[in-house]
Amino acid sequence: MPIIPKDEAQAILKKVLSFSTADEAEANLYGGTRGNVRYARNTVTTAGGTDNVSLAVQVWFGKRSGVATCNQFDDATLRRCVQRAEEIAKLAPEDPEYMPRLGPQQYLTAPSFAASTAGITPDFRAQAAGDSIALCAAKQLTAAGFLEDGTRFEAIRNSKGLEAYQQSTNLDFSVTVRTPDGTGSGYAVADFTDAGKFDAKALTQRAATKASSSVGAKAIEPGKYTVILEPAALVSDEGLINRLVYAFDAREADEGRSFLSKKGGGTRKGEKLFDPRISISIDPTNALAPGGTFDNEGLPVKKLPIIEKGVAKNLYYSRYWAQKNKTEPTGFTGNFIMEGGTQSLEDLIKSTQKGILVTRLWYIRDVDPQTLLVTGLTRDGTFYIENGKIKHPIKNMRFNESPVIMLNNVEAIGRAQRLGGNLVPPLKIRDFTFTSLSDAI
Repeated sequence: MPIIPKDEAQAILKKVLSFSTADEAEANLYGGTRGNVRYARNTVTTAGGTDNVSLAVQVWFGKRSGVATCNQFDDATLRRCVQRAEEIAKLAPEDPEYMPRLGPQQYLTAPSFAASTAGITPDFRAQAAGDSIALCAAKQLTAAGFLEDGTRFEAIRNSKGLEAYQQSTNLDFSVTVRTPDGTGSGYAVADFTDAGKFDAKALTQRAATKASSSVGAKAIEPGKYTVILEPAALVSDEGLINRLVYAFDAREADEGRSFLSKKGGGTRKGEKLFDPRISISIDPTNALAPGGTFDNEGLPVKKLPIIEKGVAKNLYYSRYWAQKNKTEPTGFTGNFIMEGGTQSLEDLIKSTQKGILVTRLWYIRDVDPQTLLVTGLTRDGTFYIENGKIKHPIKNMRFNESPVIMLNNVEAIGRAQRLGGNLVPPLKIRDFTFTSLSDAI
């Protein structure tokens, strides 16, 4: 039952709405299956799977709303779930930012589902882990990795006639490889909609090469350097580009809480704020990094340029803030597409007289939210480049940098790669600020 087909899901939601006596009602049915395998010290440590389906019902009496959830779908349980939401709504205060439910909408079609990923078995995961471990054991290296895959669906229906449904699949893999003495470390990460594109051996080999190459790291003086940031150094749960993209919120900008706020009022929308080679957009239909086609209210997610040739092109508007500002709301479910160039990572290295190659950044924390200035550390493979070649590994360093400043100091852009459900290229940046050394590996 974890993956409920569209017609069956909508039939359940239609029944749920029929039980409501509220002015408005909305029901969201979502669920899926997930499986994983984890290994450390060249040994599988855990493996498992989950499946779950949940229903969330929200109702409104005027501007008062209530929410209730359940995970059983017999009539009695569904009826009680709706009644509970209505009981809560009658006790709730009015929502000053209440918006009426949306009517029927038109949605884009995204290539977000792959049968190869939906059909992954425990044997597939075991084989991937085994291949990764065997490669490292043969080189007398130690691997720690995590593979997780899943298939999910989401269905929405409301009392105004809106219906939405989407299925998606995803495979996430990461591996850290260490040398026996613990002084060398390498890392590789990737994710896919289609598991047919996944190669555990190739990713592990990349991490293993970095681990072996990072032994004997030398200290260099902190300061401003030309850096080549791999995609894993740009995108993560707290990455530099993620922070920039999520900061394009119209309300924050209008209220003076953003780097996009103007002194005295207004926003910097329409201004050239970045290198003209920088373009970032939302596109749920992208073949390599498809995204959700609707948000949690059923608002369609459409193709939308956020940064276009260095210009702040559009901001995100919630339905409430869009109405307040007499403009159109924008759906956003998280993924973004950053245009890349034609150069490989190796090409970027060859073109660098002196600089630093950064595999990834971690422990990133805010310093000044209004300028997006953050601090963090390099990790799992940091190397000094001289005369177009990697000369030697260097010790990790702490950095202080803002993606706003960083994207004004672009020297070169590599080919875009998928990471974290997004497309992001490696970037060559001048005057990247390192502030101190770190003894961490």
